[in-house]
Amino acid sequence: MTEDCDERELLSLLDDDYARAILVATSAEPMSATQLSDHCDVAPSTIYRRIDRLKEQGLVREETQYDPDGHHRSLYESRLAEVSVAFEDGELEVAFERREPPEEDVADRFTRLMEDL
Repeated sequence: MTEDCDERELLSLLDDDYARAILVATSAEPMSATQLSDHCDVAPSTIYRRIDRLKEQGLVREETQYDPDGHHRSLYESRLAEVSVAFEDGELEVAFERREPPEEDVADRFTRLMEDL
């Protein structure tokens, strides 16, 4: 997540049922917009709008998956691990912890690239 994440936007996103459903579902495994649309029982356009907002705040990571037949699709994965809200000294403080993607070494990336081709 970016350091300049807007606290109000973050709280607004967490108040949105679909955004929360996307974050919860993609915290278990990366999912495509179609899978998320089915999971949330909502139109793909709604999923894409929420994903755009989540990506702007650095809460979701997008990865392109290539199929052997030459097609590709985007998979989305939650980067949000924890959020805490505190009220101290007359101030609202929102803290968040992001989940970092697992490190993949160069050999693994090359192997995956060749398999995808």
